[in-house]
Amino acid sequence: MNLSFRQLRVFTEVARHGSVQRAAAVLHITPPAVSMQIKELETQVGLRLFDREKRRLSLSTAGEYFLVHARRLLAAHKEAEDAMARFQRLDRGLLTLGFVSTAKYFLLQMLARFHAEHPGVELRLRVAHNREHLVSLIHGGEIDLAVMGRPPREIDTRAEAFAAHPLVFVAPAGHPLTHAPHLPPSVLDAFPLLVRESGSGTRAALEDFLATQHIAPRMAMEIASNETLKQAVVAGLGISLLSLHTIGLELRGGLLHMLDIRGTPLMRSWFVVHLQARQLAPAAEAFRYFILEHGETWLAAHDAALLPTPESKPG
Repeated sequence: MNLSFRQLRVFTEVARHGSVQRAAAVLHITPPAVSMQIKELETQVGLRLFDREKRRLSLSTAGEYFLVHARRLLAAHKEAEDAMARFQRLDRGLLTLGFVSTAKYFLLQMLARFHAEHPGVELRLRVAHNREHLVSLIHGGEIDLAVMGRPPREIDTRAEAFAAHPLVFVAPAGHPLTHAPHLPPSVLDAFPLLVRESGSGTRAALEDFLATQHIAPRMAMEIASNETLKQAVVAGLGISLLSLHTIGLELRGGLLHMLDIRGTPLMRSWFVVHLQARQLAPAAEAFRYFILEHGETWLAAHDAALLPTPESKPG
C-alpha cells in the first residue's frame, strides 16, 4: 500500500469526530479535501473503512482494525520527528498535552505562563472525559504528556508527582452540616451524595474513603461533569466530594461551603506522566521541567487561601 502520513492523519481525525466537516475544521482544510483523502485511502487499502449513514460516519470492522495501525504509524512518525528536533536543540515544536477535566482549573493558567516563556512551542490540548479515557490516549501514543491524579498501573509509564491535590466534601449554603466542627464521617449516611462517574479519579478516591470508614451513604446521582456536579450541589440536590482545585470561585462566593469532616481533606497528588519507552521531544521536556519546577508553588498558594488552618477551625 502506498499510504501517506497525511492520509493517516485525516483518517484518524474523521474516526475521532465521525464527521468530515469536523475533521476538516480541526485539520484546517476543506471538507472536499478530507473526503478525497479518505476515498484515496480506501482505494489503497482496498476496503471500505467507514460506514456512511446520512452525514454521520462510523468505522467499519476493517476501519476499526486499521485505526489501531494508523495510530501506531503516526506515533512512530512523531517519535522520528522528535528525535530529529532533539538534534537541532531548538525550543520549539509541537506539544500535545492530555489532562483530566479536573486539572483544567489550574493547568490552563500554567500553560499561559509556559507559552509566554516558550512562544515557539505549539500547544495542542486533549481534555479527557475521565481517567480511563486519558489512559487510552497515553497508551495509544496520542499525547506526549498527561496531567492526572492517579497514574496508570496497566501500562509502563514514568509518573512524577508535582503538587498536592486535596479533595473535600462540600455542601450548599444553609446546609445543616455547614460550619459544624469535627464531624464524623458517619454523618454522610444521613444525606444524599452526588458522585462523579465510575472511572474518574475523584470517584475512586471517594469509594476508597467510604470503604475505609465503613460507611455507605446513598449515592443519589451520578454526574460526569465537574461543572454540572458543582451546580447540582449549589441547587441543594446533595453533598459531594470535589477537588479543591475546581471550587475556588464557589467557595469565595459563598455558593459552596467546605465541610469539616474528620479524615479530610483527602490528600492526593497531581502527576505528570508519559510512556516510559517514549523519549520526549524538546517541547515536551520543556513543559515537564516547567511543571515540576513551578507546579507545587502555584497550587500551594491556591490551597492556602482556601483551606482552614488548625487555629482557624471552630472548636
